[in-house]
Amino acid sequence: MQCISLETIILYHFTTAIMHTISLILVVLSALLFLYIFVLETLFTNSQRTAKTFKMSVDELSSKSLNTLMKNQGVYNALIGVGLLYGAFVSHNTCEVSILFLSFAVLVAVYGAISSQWMILIKQGGLPILALLSLILFG
Repeated sequence: MQCISLETIILYHFTTAIMHTISLILVVLSALLFLYIFVLETLFTNSQRTAKTFKMSVDELSSKSLNTLMKNQGVYNALIGVGLLYGAFVSHNTCEVSILFLSFAVLVAVYGAISSQWMILIKQGGLPILALLSLILFG
């Protein structure tokens, strides 16, 4: 029978706590990213910043049909953001709920990359991918 030293136990718990904290930070940053996208798409649809972010003109964004679609899309992004915050701070199944909403976030980014611009995968999917990997590996 091998004896485990107190130092090994302390190091294990310390490392686990650090990885859990890193995972939580990545989940929260992912949530904030999706809430920021919500703000751009829904609250500041016709702004110069939104036009620059989505590589469109303010005139295009002012089009009634596109404006309505952007606002609707923004609500979906807000739901992902709120779901991630719920998973991080409220749910008793933090890891499970966070993984579910991070998976949604990654799928949204993959679809955006395929259907629009490949950089969406990095810009919108980078943090959620890192958070998802962190949770899967370190829970």
